[in-house]
Amino acid sequence: MPQVESQLKNVLGEPLQICCTAPMTGFYRNGKCETGAQDRGVHVVCAEVTSEFLAFTKSRGNDLSTPTFSFPGLKPGDRWCLCVSRWQEALEAGVAPPIILAATHEATLKSVSLEVLKEYAI
Repeated sequence: MPQVESQLKNVLGEPLQICCTAPMTGFYRNGKCETGAQDRGVHVVCAEVTSEFLAFTKSRGNDLSTPTFSFPGLKPGDRWCLCVSRWQEALEAGVAPPIILAATHEATLKSVSLEVLKEYAI
């Protein structure tokens, strides 16, 4: 179950902002990078995807660029709630996409420091 809306905080300690609604993102498909018990991937990083990142994640078995019956597919410049572990993998591979701090959930800080996040902030 998602957190109560007023309790959602971003990595800056402020209210969590919407990441994207076109395409609709978030584990709960509400536009926000919030998480809960069912979200095993911890989809908390609001990123603006790049062609390099899309190719990288496809090579890792998660094709975010090809449309399916219920998913439009992402193109460079789209914003999407990424799993924190995939963003870290991309960081280590040198292809981490830029992020939107105001829309990145505070749970990200359990895995990535604010200093690193700020280096990739738009």
